[in-house]
Amino acid sequence: MKKLLFMLVFPALLLAGCNNAASSGDQNGDGKVKVVTTIAQIADVARNVGGENVEVESLMGPGTDPHLYKATHSDIESLQEADIIFYNGHHLEGQMNKVFKKMRKQKPTYAVAESIPEEKMDADPENPEIYDPHVWFDVTMWQYTVDEVAKGLSDLDPDNKEAYEKNAKDYNQKLDELHKYAKEQINKIPEESRVLVTAHDAFHYFGKAYGMEVRGLQGLSTESEFGLKDVQRIVNLLSERNIKAVFVESSVSERSINAVVEGAKENGHNVKIGGELYSDAMGPEDTKEGTYIGMFKHNVETIVNALK
Repeated sequence: MKKLLFMLVFPALLLAGCNNAASSGDQNGDGKVKVVTTIAQIADVARNVGGENVEVESLMGPGTDPHLYKATHSDIESLQEADIIFYNGHHLEGQMNKVFKKMRKQKPTYAVAESIPEEKMDADPENPEIYDPHVWFDVTMWQYTVDEVAKGLSDLDPDNKEAYEKNAKDYNQKLDELHKYAKEQINKIPEESRVLVTAHDAFHYFGKAYGMEVRGLQGLSTESEFGLKDVQRIVNLLSERNIKAVFVESSVSERSINAVVEGAKENGHNVKIGGELYSDAMGPEDTKEGTYIGMFKHNVETIVNALK
């Protein structure tokens, strides 16, 4: 009954939002542009680029899986109240595509990852017509989203364009340093041990950018299922390559990785959980891991400490 009621109310909410949507920034009357994003990674970009001129809300918090996320009643209200919306795109938030299509008719709505040149994107091996959406794991690719956010804010709020562009430039310089740091740290792992095994294949761009072989039990989306053959495939890899650690993800159940650890043990190869990585979600707000740079460094340090 609740689901039916939401389906009936949802179109009306969107229609009402269309009538009430503002044509420029500062719906709140406080001089700030209200920004709503899906994943926290994008919210962090918006805060760094927008600075004091924006108020940012992320719909998806720590531990949230964007592949499976469905918009709630309060999410729809937040999107309607926003001056501008930023989401990842490339089917990361697959359950919300219809929402974004409607919102795009009302207000500036940007799929930031779709600003990255197609030649830099990799296709999903299981669905070649779809690109891998996990672009934040290559810092140089993520920098395109910084420029896209700056452009979106500048177009909406031209009076503060200079500030947005300066903030974007400053933040990109920090990301240049982060990219260099990641390369230096991964090089501390012996070359034969640079194999990253996780629950789902979110780290493909990370592997390409920083010289690691990446294997996941599930595909690019956690909507895909894993079976005994997938577990055995990973177990064989661990044994043959003498890999000593696998990793759990903050937004994915540990069940799959635990199955791999147990399977390896039965195969006569002891493998440990190397730590928890942030894949599709960041850490809690007001923590180091609750920022993109902090999250990225946490992942690099966790991988290096477990595999070097």
